Amino acid sequence: MISFKQLPFEAKAAVAAGVVFFSTMLSRSYLTEQLELKTRRRLLRLQMVLFANTLMLIGSRHVWRSTVTMFSRSSAANSLCLMIWKIAVLTFLALAHSSFFTVLFLVAEEPYFFSLAAYTCLGAYILLIFFLFTLGSVEQAYKFLAGRGAKAGSVNKNSRRAMKPILSVMLTVVLTIVGLLNASQPPAVNTVEVPVHKLPSTMNNLKVVLLSDIHLGPTVGKTKLAMIVRMVKALKPDITVIVGDLTDSEAKIMRPAVEPLGELNSPLGTYFVTGNHEYYTSDVSNWFELLKSFNIRPLHNENVKIVSPKSTDDWFCLAGVDDIEAHTLRYSGHGMDLKKALRDCGSERAIVLLAHQPVAAKWALRERPDINLILSGHTHGGQMFPLNAGAYFLNPFFVGLYKVGQNTFVYVSPGTMYFGIPMRLGSRAEITEIILRSP
Repeated sequence: MISFKQLPFEAKAAVAAGVVFFSTMLSRSYLTEQLELKTRRRLLRLQMVLFANTLMLIGSRHVWRSTVTMFSRSSAANSLCLMIWKIAVLTFLALAHSSFFTVLFLVAEEPYFFSLAAYTCLGAYILLIFFLFTLGSVEQAYKFLAGRGAKAGSVNKNSRRAMKPILSVMLTVVLTIVGLLNASQPPAVNTVEVPVHKLPSTMNNLKVVLLSDIHLGPTVGKTKLAMIVRMVKALKPDITVIVGDLTDSEAKIMRPAVEPLGELNSPLGTYFVTGNHEYYTSDVSNWFELLKSFNIRPLHNENVKIVSPKSTDDWFCLAGVDDIEAHTLRYSGHGMDLKKALRDCGSERAIVLLAHQPVAAKWALRERPDINLILSGHTHGGQMFPLNAGAYFLNPFFVGLYKVGQNTFVYVSPGTMYFGIPMRLGSRAEITEIILRSP
């Protein structure tokens, strides 16, 4: 029987990741009610960080072998240049690994430079792993198709081997710069007109501004939030809604950064529903209280009547559900409860639902197909290549406006900022201006 010591490095890292994942499941199942909220929060964060880092060890080993070890074997390698290159690659990998720890120790009103550098390296790390794997696969396919009939000289062979990591690094650097520049731009304002069945004529052209996935935390702070608030105020919405993932940290730490939200003054109200990241903070109750102090109403599996300014007899039902991740995390008193959220919302009135994840939107329509409009986020439009493909296949609605059946629409925001990595490739941050049209 093979012992743990005899396993290859990649297998050891995979086993370690499995152990951390298993311990996470056990603590969620059996320790949730026994631990204090603060202790549970720290344990969950630590487990998530350790799980991510143990998995990354596999990729980091591959990066080191591809970009350092291979050149070390070359007789043409200059010892000083090689040493500088080793230090650069080691620093890059260390920063990428440390990015997950910044949410534990380096969160404040404005992002620390170290956090921005670490998450930038994480984004570049993902790109580099992708290109090394893709170019390696192309190389193997070429060898298979071309055959081994012609034997190339050792010089040509070494040159071809060096091309893969060099090209991978060049592509990574270029796309990292492009991604950083794209993410540094203000969110685009996207205006979308949605016909809402049974919307009163007195509420025709009602303007709803949709915000999602701001992710206040290690790389998004007060300055960016203040910019978003200024852009929202310039649109003069009747209603503003925030559909989850506002934050990645505790309310006490982020309070100074959240202050710009107090300037939102939509006449028919500002509303909020939780995303999965609010539950990762394990601080939802404090966030609810903080948002209420800024006159933002959390919709915790509940609804409000949005009454027309022109006629008190005309209104529609605006409802919000907790994020579905609350069930998985066994967060006491929370979890998607559509029946409770839509209590007293009859089919004779228009219904607009706020649900963070597109999966929740799909579930909601199975139970209540009479919902007229669902506003979601979560996907970030994939945020950055090559993660876009995964986000597309994992969500029933990816980004933009979808028509479901005769009288139902789902709109998925690509996010108003970004999560962690300050990069966007193949997607654009967005503030969505939704114009409700009566039939």
